[in-house]
Amino acid sequence: MSSVLFILNDAPYGNERAYNGLRLAGTLTAKAGVQVRVFLMADAVGCAKAGQKVPEGYYNVQLMLGKVLRKGEVALCGTCMDARGLSEADMVEGAKRSTLAQLADWTAEADKVLVF
Repeated sequence: MSSVLFILNDAPYGNERAYNGLRLAGTLTAKAGVQVRVFLMADAVGCAKAGQKVPEGYYNVQLMLGKVLRKGEVALCGTCMDARGLSEADMVEGAKRSTLAQLADWTAEADKVLVF
């Protein structure tokens, strides 16, 4: 089994970096034999905010993250959450508060690391 780690840094809306990273992560999650992990840090922790409401016809990163969570793992930088006043209760089910130490472990274990 191959493993791919996605590290997202940008806010969920305003540019398309998080959107494109989650598109690719969701697509890879559907492939057999690929372990997908997503680590959200900086403004990207907002991607996992529950209850997102976007204009009709606009992409919703919360739903995209849900696709990844079905078979993959999603971790959130705890320090970044704190800086933005976000608690675990604010986040989508399945996304876990995490640490830089876990990111280091995931990075060492991954066959590929993609940064968005």
